[in-house]
Amino acid sequence: MSHYRNKKLLQAARGQACTACGAAGREDVVVACHANSVALGKGTGIKVPDYYVAYLCAFCHDLYDGRAGKLTKEERDEIWMRAYLKTVASWFTRGIVVVP
Repeated sequence: MSHYRNKKLLQAARGQACTACGAAGREDVVVACHANSVALGKGTGIKVPDYYVAYLCAFCHDLYDGRAGKLTKEERDEIWMRAYLKTVASWFTRGIVVVP
């Protein structure tokens, strides 16, 4: 599995709204949250490729990573997947990813 890195995809989270809860984006609040899935390439000390990120606020990021709340793994994965789909859609509508 490729460990693709792309600063542009990560930095595009700056100033965006959280794609999970809609909280207004601030540079220090909304970040590119990588998936926590072994199936997508996560390993000990290894993040998934940068195209598997969702733009989440600090609170939703903590929920997804299990640092807050008492959500099941399935509930956390559902939050991330919905946010991920919105994040990818935003790459195209904002012109971050362009298909020639």
